[in-house]
Amino acid sequence: MAFRKGVTDMVESHFEFWPNRLPHSLTLPETSVFYNLEVSAKRYPQKTAIFYYGSDISYRRLHEEAERMAGYLQGELGVSKGDRVLLYMQNSPQFVVAFYAILRLGAVVVPVNPMLVTEELKHYAEDSGAKVAFAGQELYPRISPLVDEGILERVVVAAYSDYLERETDLALPEAVAAPAENLEGTVLWRDALAEGKSPGPIAAGPEDMALLPYTSGTTGAPKGCVHTHGTLQATLVGAAVWNSVTQDAVALCTLPLFHVTGMQHSMNAPIYAGSTVVVMTRWDREVAARLIERHRCTHWTNISTMVVDLLADPGIEDRDLSSLVLVGGGGASLPAAVGEKLHELAGLRYAEGYGLSETISQTHVNPPDRPKLQCLGIPSFDVDARVVDPESLEELGPGQEGEIVVSGPQVFKGYWKRPEADEEAFFERDGKRFFRTGDMGYYDEEGYFFMVDRLKRMINAGGYKVWPAEVESILYRHPAIQEACVIRVPDPRRGETVKAVVVLREDARGKVSEEEIIEWSKEQMAAYKYPRLVEFADALPRSGSGKILWRELQEQEERKAAHTG
Repeated sequence: MAFRKGVTDMVESHFEFWPNRLPHSLTLPETSVFYNLEVSAKRYPQKTAIFYYGSDISYRRLHEEAERMAGYLQGELGVSKGDRVLLYMQNSPQFVVAFYAILRLGAVVVPVNPMLVTEELKHYAEDSGAKVAFAGQELYPRISPLVDEGILERVVVAAYSDYLERETDLALPEAVAAPAENLEGTVLWRDALAEGKSPGPIAAGPEDMALLPYTSGTTGAPKGCVHTHGTLQATLVGAAVWNSVTQDAVALCTLPLFHVTGMQHSMNAPIYAGSTVVVMTRWDREVAARLIERHRCTHWTNISTMVVDLLADPGIEDRDLSSLVLVGGGGASLPAAVGEKLHELAGLRYAEGYGLSETISQTHVNPPDRPKLQCLGIPSFDVDARVVDPESLEELGPGQEGEIVVSGPQVFKGYWKRPEADEEAFFERDGKRFFRTGDMGYYDEEGYFFMVDRLKRMINAGGYKVWPAEVESILYRHPAIQEACVIRVPDPRRGETVKAVVVLREDARGKVSEEEIIEWSKEQMAAYKYPRLVEFADALPRSGSGKILWRELQEQEERKAAHTG
């Protein structure tokens, strides 16, 4: 399709609102992400890198422990450059150490949602080819069957309480308070560190693979996104520069670190800058408010539901939030009324952003001094973002709705072992490789981007992405289910939640209840995925070719919601 002259000029209109004193383009490091930690440890050896429920870890210690863990992985477990290693933990000092230890070897981090259950973990391990994993102690029962089946060879198990080195008055999550257990057949974290091994001189450069986060889609099975040290550097350095993350910044870490936004904004960008990270294992609004006050937190990247919850605390007006200089995030739009309350209490405008696993966090960000609520923001450093017709790929102008496509240094290299998916996901234009996000949106006359719909069937449940095809594929394992179609429904707390319309097998009708399907689903998939609602139907609507018409069911549900509302 020929390039339409003038369209790109319109997309560049956002430069008028670009933050003062910031360049439009960044020169990115040509070093590994591990080197960022090494530099900060040399610059600020005594400085606190991590605060964890009253205890602190210096940059020197963080670097030394990452080196020792890398030495153990290499010397005892045989991990070498290019090997994939599962990282299956909640937010903790061990997550940070393990992440950088894996990168130290030139190996590849496979971050895994701690909410996933055994069957889901099996796909991650088999698809990635990982033979070694890190796991939180509380998660070990879910991953141990993979060792029994010979899919994984060894698991290093971490008890978060190992890093509680001082008494604290903060409420501790159960998994953090739990004492270390001796689990047979595992490698205990503290024993691995105690070996004191040093890794050999393995170097990784910008084009070497560093991360394999998984994202689901319309085909059901999660796909790995191949990211290099270079793609990671693009958004972690961009986040530090854009958000003025300096060595004296203090970042409150509440987003899960397995997720690309938490990983980049709440761990990697602060470590690059030599900042301090205040880590929370589980969200707790009371603890969060006390940590902001106690550590004078300056930066907080989150999902909007956390802000809603924090500001709903009856005692929030008595809290001192004055240290905060930037509050923002993505995942779901912040309600306008909550945005106004944040401004009243902290003098800040919520800065939303937009990105995907395929872009290792942000491609769009709102200017800190001129954000628009419920807006994706403007294209980030060196990002060419356009809107195209999803069928013809013809470029569209301001105010015209189409599919958002992006080209930039943070875009992944492709799906892991899925060349057919790459064919669908990328196209060439003006000498650039554009990624099709699958999100429908538009940009206004000022170059700000807005989302209007999803080309793919994604459900946004409290900031977590749920892909109906993946949930359906699990539901089909139930012996009583003949057919299933998953749709989204409004939810007052999560924004959207998951509903399954199910056709039972003839011999199961009247013998299986909706509640039984829901309870079964809880055991088969992560808590944010399972259907909260199940509706039985005699048949599902189909097209002439026999394809289930999920859009028809979705529209019926939306009409029903509008009528009851």
